[in-house]
Amino acid sequence: MKHLAATALSLSLMAFESQAQEAPMLTVTPNGSQPSAKGPADYFTGTVRVDAPFKGTAPAAVSGATVTFEPGARTAWHTHPLGQTLIVTAGSGWVQEAGKPAQSIKPGDTVWIPPHVKHWHGATAKTAMSHIAIAEVQDGQVVEWMEQVGEEEYPQL
Repeated sequence: MKHLAATALSLSLMAFESQAQEAPMLTVTPNGSQPSAKGPADYFTGTVRVDAPFKGTAPAAVSGATVTFEPGARTAWHTHPLGQTLIVTAGSGWVQEAGKPAQSIKPGDTVWIPPHVKHWHGATAKTAMSHIAIAEVQDGQVVEWMEQVGEEEYPQL
């Protein structure tokens, strides 16, 4: 009986080790291991740098990056199919929903933009701003880009 119990325990441990080897592993992407990218002129006004892009592994659908806007830089108008979260980490900036006044954002602020809400975000005219942007992919799409934010729309404060 002892031999049978020991064999069963041994088989159980082997099965557990096999499952553990097949399970997804935690992944650390070292700081600096991904090059910075320039924000494309089709989607941004001014100098914008995108760092540390990330995305989840299926079935996760999350993606994002740290984005730094030089003074006066900003996104074009855009929407996200499942919304977007911004976490401001440095500087001073703006976020604006279409048809509403621009709102000031500063380090520590968290901004939630609901799905399909037309908006833009970026630095103030005099101060750079960085934020972490997080959104989810739906049917292969994370953002729908629209027209640039005109100088007459952009707060010059």
